[in-house]
Amino acid sequence: MAHATPLRQLVLKVHSRCDLACDHCYVYEHADQSWHGRPPVMSAEVVAQTAARIAEHAAAHGIGTMHVILHGGEPLLAGHDRLRHMAEELRRALPGHCELDLRIQTNAVRLDERFCELFREYDIKVGVSVDGDRSAHDRHRRFRDGRGSHDQVVRGVRLLRRPRYRHLFAGLLCTVDPENDPLRVYSALLELAPPRIDFLLPHATWDRPPARPDDRATPYADWLITIAEEWFATGRPVPVRLFASLLSLLAGGPSFVESLGTASVDHVVIETDGTIEQADSLKTAYDGAPATGMDVFSHSLDEVADHPGLRERRRGLADLCATCRACPLVRVCGGGLYAHRFRSGSGFDNPSVHCPDLTELIGHFRDRVPESAQGHGS
Repeated sequence: MAHATPLRQLVLKVHSRCDLACDHCYVYEHADQSWHGRPPVMSAEVVAQTAARIAEHAAAHGIGTMHVILHGGEPLLAGHDRLRHMAEELRRALPGHCELDLRIQTNAVRLDERFCELFREYDIKVGVSVDGDRSAHDRHRRFRDGRGSHDQVVRGVRLLRRPRYRHLFAGLLCTVDPENDPLRVYSALLELAPPRIDFLLPHATWDRPPARPDDRATPYADWLITIAEEWFATGRPVPVRLFASLLSLLAGGPSFVESLGTASVDHVVIETDGTIEQADSLKTAYDGAPATGMDVFSHSLDEVADHPGLRERRRGLADLCATCRACPLVRVCGGGLYAHRFRSGSGFDNPSVHCPDLTELIGHFRDRVPESAQGHGS
């Protein structure tokens, strides 16, 4: 088991419910519905055992930095006191040689000064999910009664932007929707002065393909390219992880996102009941797709790292279907996000359901990178 690649990032589902009812949410609106059977909040016992497992793993492998993301559902629903307890447990458990990079991903609806003071005390970086201007954001990210959440989210982001908390602001996460105007979305995100922007393709599979408005062949690529051209023309005013990954990969460097490149998977998810799962995005494939059959009480993270599902996703190009292996863009695309390859009958042995968009997007960026720079770099 010592040969398994160590896990350096863990996603802790500290609360399994949400105060929004986003219609594109992979937790509640896709194939896997396991959240129904889990407790709403991670108990103190699960937190303590999780912290012990992380410390054990870090010590065994001499890991210098462990990355932990507090997630949900909506993690702020766990409340100030529980989140403080979690931060204390994690920091207390880790061995002296290992730093804790602690982050939280939130919709920011409940973000207040008390949360920000807590995050400041424990140096918890905060990422916020927001889809642009009011019209774009409220298309999907609504309360259960149909009200939009844009105003509350923007209020939370503005709180993060105060000088006292600015260093905690990790960035904005935006899900691509070609029905929204790309430049209006991009402009609205820039107005929030984020340190970084992440654009995510919507989760989809061959069984449940992404919407293609007006039957356009590559609506997601077209949307992203429109923003990319504005980004280039204005001197890249803010880091965009997807764009930076494309430029890096084309120059022979690493990817900064899971959805591109062929780097090994080094993270897992720990649910509120201590169950350990593979990447959350697999919830879009089929019911039970992320399951490992393991939990923090019965299994070490070394055992989890050696799980067949994680081993398979460390095979790089060998893990991809024949179509992908034969593609000249494969080392940049990497087959796209693993979950997006799923089709009933053939499993994950397929190109990404977003393949046409990825091909168009990568081709556009390739044309912008000098040929002399392609395929070189660290």
